[in-house]
Amino acid sequence: MKIKNIINKFLYLLKLKRDPNYFLKKIKGIIHIGGNSGQERLKYKKYSLEVLWIEPIPEVFEQLKINIKDYPKQKALKYLLSDIDNKKVYLNIANNNGASSSIFDFGLHTKIWPEVSYVKSIEVETYTLTSLINNEKINLKNYQALLIDTQGSELLVLKGASKILNNFKYIITEAADFESYIGGCKIDDLSKFLNNYGYKEVIKTQFAHNPKAGNYYDVIYERF
Repeated sequence: MKIKNIINKFLYLLKLKRDPNYFLKKIKGIIHIGGNSGQERLKYKKYSLEVLWIEPIPEVFEQLKINIKDYPKQKALKYLLSDIDNKKVYLNIANNNGASSSIFDFGLHTKIWPEVSYVKSIEVETYTLTSLINNEKINLKNYQALLIDTQGSELLVLKGASKILNNFKYIITEAADFESYIGGCKIDDLSKFLNNYGYKEVIKTQFAHNPKAGNYYDVIYERF
């Protein structure tokens, strides 16, 4: 039986590597933190997923709501998530429709994307994912995956969700192996933290590289 389980796990990981979206067939819903304007909405609709989008930038959030208005299984909330509630921080807004916006200053990010810069900062109040779930009366049973794309603050978001992390089967994030944002987390920081909650890295796909900086990856963690 043990050998059979090992073989089944190997075959599953092989499928996942061939198709990074394979895990979407295994879930009913996903919480997407750092939703921007909802670029993945069509993919999520394809898999008939319940989607909770979280986006903090007011004008981007309004565009997100417009983009998902014809998707009844998708909803959006305007929050900035971190590891603590009710803290005032400045969110730096990037010139690429907010996609690279962060509470941190750019580090070596500009080595890979020199055309990206900050155009303004706005003051926002932080919340934890745990508080959001409680405040909005979200049923976590509808969501088996958590995607975090918050430009360096992913570890803070995870720490703020530590009480509910065991509710998820998958955690998906992008991360660098260098200091892309000053003070932001790296891939090793995320892996070490998530290992303590039973999550293991099952796929890591490089999508950007600069010899003077390092590598950027999309990473999928699974709780076994």
